[in-house]
Amino acid sequence: MKDLISVNQINEKSFYEIYEIFKDYKNKYKNGETKFSDLRGYSVLLPFFENSTRTRTSFELAGKILGADTINISSSSSSVKKGETLYDTIKTLEAMQSDFIVIRHYMSGAAALIAKQVKSHVINAGDGANEHPSQALLDAFTILEEKGKIEGLNILLVGDILHSRVARSDIKLFKKLGAKISICGPQTMLPRHIDVFELEDIYTDLDSAIKDKDVVIFLRIQLERQSKPFFSTLNEYSIKYGLNQNRINMLKEDAVIMHPGPVNRGVEIESELVYGNRSLILEQVENGLFTRMAIYKFLLSN
Repeated sequence: MKDLISVNQINEKSFYEIYEIFKDYKNKYKNGETKFSDLRGYSVLLPFFENSTRTRTSFELAGKILGADTINISSSSSSVKKGETLYDTIKTLEAMQSDFIVIRHYMSGAAALIAKQVKSHVINAGDGANEHPSQALLDAFTILEEKGKIEGLNILLVGDILHSRVARSDIKLFKKLGAKISICGPQTMLPRHIDVFELEDIYTDLDSAIKDKDVVIFLRIQLERQSKPFFSTLNEYSIKYGLNQNRINMLKEDAVIMHPGPVNRGVEIESELVYGNRSLILEQVENGLFTRMAIYKFLLSN
């Protein structure tokens, strides 16, 4: 396994191998060991052709903590701005002889295309509306820490399923691990060929959907991927699909909420609930660092 492009590459065995590396790094870091030499002498290129705060920063920090040299490349400072094609960008990255390429791109399949052309380890940090495998891993690790298992859990994803690469990766990975997956959102924001996901349930009414779920993951509305409106107003969306105090009270006593971020406060989740006692959102952010450290080491060892 040279690259991490899709959760399709991850089976139960490799999932738990990465999880053990994740736990080891997290425990050591919490006990004061904040610098490692596992990637000393290695280089990490981070070409991000879409905006990112959490993913880019955690991959960069993970590389630095492990001892790697990290180099950021943003779309605004790259030759893509001057009209360079993806093929030429690939050849340029290849010529730089980096050990890792962590790429985010607006085109689905871009990471896979690059991985076929270069010797570097390629990590997909999000390609279009296709996949976001490292987010799925950190989401799964966060649930595993909180619940002690994933198998048999009822997990609900809420919101813009149609445009969400997080939803696609989460669904694939959670199903492999034995969870029961349901989705909820406006009819206009559900994928057309929804049957391919083999879901437990499909809801358009959030109040009906949340009552028996162990984990509810709210997704950001991806306005940047919408060429036409998929709902009337943000206020209407919030009323029908946003998390408020009434809906918190409908949840099971031990149910938790998650969000991959950034959160549109007052739309997907009411502001005072974002970091409330049911929320694992900050845990997701923290676990993102250790997950990405684990991914680097796992790919290197393979």
